[in-house]
Amino acid sequence: MEKFGRGVVKLRIPILVISLALLAPAFLGYVNTRVNYDILSYLPEGIETMTGQDILVEEFGTGAFSMFVAEGMAPKDVSRLRQEIEQVEHVEKVIWYDSVMDLSLPMEMLPDEVYEAFNSGDATMMAIIFDETTSADGTMEAIENIRRIADKNCFLSGMSAVVMDTKNLSEKEAPIYVCIAVLLSCLVLSVTMDSFLIPFLFLLSIGMAILYNLGSNVFMGEISYITKALSAVLQLGVTMDYSIFLWHSYQDKKAGTADKEEAMAKAIAETITSVVSSSMTTVAGFVALCFMSFTLGMDLGIVMAKGVVFGVICCVTVLPSMVLVFDRALEKTSHRALLPDMKGVGSFVTEHFKVFVLLFALLLPAIYGYRNTGVYYNLDETLPRDLPSIVANDKLNESFDMNATHMLLLPADLPAKDVRHMTEEVKQVEGVNWVLGLNALKGASLPDEMIPADLTEAFMNENWQLLLVGSQYKVASDEVNSQCEQINAVCKSYDRRSMLVGEAPCTKDLIEITDQDFKTVSVVSIGVIFVIILLVFKSVSLPVILVSVIEMAIFVNMGIPFYTGTEIPFIASVVIGTIQLGATVDYAILMTTRYRRERFAGMEKKEAVSIACQTSVKSIVVSALSFFAATFGVGLYSNIDMISSLCTLMARGALISMVSVIFILPSMFMVFDSIIMKSFAENKKNRKSKIGREVVL
Repeated sequence: MEKFGRGVVKLRIPILVISLALLAPAFLGYVNTRVNYDILSYLPEGIETMTGQDILVEEFGTGAFSMFVAEGMAPKDVSRLRQEIEQVEHVEKVIWYDSVMDLSLPMEMLPDEVYEAFNSGDATMMAIIFDETTSADGTMEAIENIRRIADKNCFLSGMSAVVMDTKNLSEKEAPIYVCIAVLLSCLVLSVTMDSFLIPFLFLLSIGMAILYNLGSNVFMGEISYITKALSAVLQLGVTMDYSIFLWHSYQDKKAGTADKEEAMAKAIAETITSVVSSSMTTVAGFVALCFMSFTLGMDLGIVMAKGVVFGVICCVTVLPSMVLVFDRALEKTSHRALLPDMKGVGSFVTEHFKVFVLLFALLLPAIYGYRNTGVYYNLDETLPRDLPSIVANDKLNESFDMNATHMLLLPADLPAKDVRHMTEEVKQVEGVNWVLGLNALKGASLPDEMIPADLTEAFMNENWQLLLVGSQYKVASDEVNSQCEQINAVCKSYDRRSMLVGEAPCTKDLIEITDQDFKTVSVVSIGVIFVIILLVFKSVSLPVILVSVIEMAIFVNMGIPFYTGTEIPFIASVVIGTIQLGATVDYAILMTTRYRRERFAGMEKKEAVSIACQTSVKSIVVSALSFFAATFGVGLYSNIDMISSLCTLMARGALISMVSVIFILPSMFMVFDSIIMKSFAENKKNRKSKIGREVVL
């Protein structure tokens, strides 16, 4: 590794030139990576709701629709507005009264259920059907254009409108997330580092790694807005350790030699050895997310695993080159680190280890909170209430007692009488306001020839026919989930090929799928990290102890919302445990490595544990505070609760893991030292026996 280090030192100028040149293609890749704002699109292919969505696109040329409410407008003005909206690119069809009959005919000719479904007081409603899917670029453009056309007393609701507002809010806030993370990280590094300049070199090096990572996402085609918003902040938090380790190693080596280049070569070699093994647990944590059937996990997992790799590469190439180039400036801006040495922590923990073991036992109620923390799945529930889509959804509920719309796909060859009977049964399901299809629009008073051909095509083709179902219940509620089950049971009783699709049925699938994903990801992340620690330390007892300490920290972190009565977004319950385990188990590995070294050197238990704790505490505090700084400010600032909750949980998790490792882990070493040393002794004995057999052979 020293040979590699000397190569980096020798080629530091070309490395900096090449790394700066690579920023251009990385930036181009970043701006050309599409961002997906529709969380439901990450549901696995093959489930019925996603199959139904594909049929809507392939057979009807649509995958999305919105309800448009107009207040205080005369029928002729509404008709003119409908025609304008229908001319908007990517709008397939707008259904209102004049879609069925001429305005010269009285509205009373419409069937009662149709009239009541589209009229309430001075408000009238029209259904807008788009020719692309919910979050497609064309649908987003259409939403923007419809809003430009609409009057201030008009309200555009639906999932596509929510996605549009989420996109606008996320794009507005994302640059601020990075600024907050950088400023707070600078503050922490200024306190903990011994140079005013080095924090800026750290952030510049990591910033380049972040841009390389974001640019390489172009090969994935698209990423989620959650991944885009979190990846830079999260990469900054989890890879800062590597830069700090290189700097400290360089300072140590420089103290022992007058040759700065040789000192840096040795520091690079030492950093590679330590950082590569350390980063393996972090990468493993992110890779575990790829085992989710809800593919948002794979999206976030791949991007963050790449981010850690880019972080390691820049740490051992770009950062050393910068340090050597700016070495004179670094010396001029050096100062005494403001972070106290925290002397006496090791001896304090070993003297009071029984208290901390008891505290560990008293934290068991955290497991109950962890398992019972409330989660929410309604993606627009916690968005700012003044967003246009949220105002429109509230207006729809207020004026028409409507919160969700389902789409019911029926085979075209299903007899008309069966469709009528099924429709009547669906209407009887609790919470269903209306069921609209060709039969409902025609009613008894309109002959088939009065129905426009384009309206017929919007609801029926040679393979399928479509019904719209209006629901009083909110998406993701127990009531709407039960309603979906009942509607599904009714339509399946007439034809097994029937499918219920839409936001509410998709969200119901999301609830069931992510519940299973939570268990899968937890098992995979714990299992993989357990094996890595087992291979590193060659001890069965140590992985159990280390993982148990971090897992208890996770239980505490995730259990707090239960005891404070706070609901968290569903994705947090799946990914936070894995991220916290992968990112903070390094703290435990650092202390364990020193503990093992001291015990192997002949130190007694208490002294070895005390030294391990004392020598590790500063590094652990700096690392945890860096992670905290990168995420805490974003958690406070963001108006998107999905982002805010994730960052808050990560920031709090870093601090809880820090406290657990500093106080609980050494106490566990004190309690289980004999078991740990026995496993080490057995490994030594086995290795000696193996060597002996090889000598004999």
